[in-house]
Amino acid sequence: MKIGVLAEGDTLDSYVADDFGRAPFFLIVDMETMDFTVVENEHKDAASGAGMLVADAIVGIGVDAVIVGGIGHHGYDKLTAAGITVSTDEEGTVEESVTDFRRRYERRKKFESLKGSD
Repeated sequence: MKIGVLAEGDTLDSYVADDFGRAPFFLIVDMETMDFTVVENEHKDAASGAGMLVADAIVGIGVDAVIVGGIGHHGYDKLTAAGITVSTDEEGTVEESVTDFRRRYERRKKFESLKGSD
């Protein structure tokens, strides 16, 4: 699973960004291997609509989920309409957030498989 993490820096040790549209970077992280690609947010200084522009860019990359501290409803709606899971109110480093997301994702999948066998 590919996860887009909005980040303050360009490494796994960087902190998750609080502001979706104004984050300096987004890291595209493979949840299984923790391999990642860095994308500089070319829209972070947009006069207006940065969140929508970033959402469009992320949809175009083809991630399965997004991790961010905070996101406005326009960006959130655009991502979820594209079938992308959005995890908000995240904090800590990119690596910590991806690890926590993976744990929650695997727990949910396990629960769903048990629930389906009833």
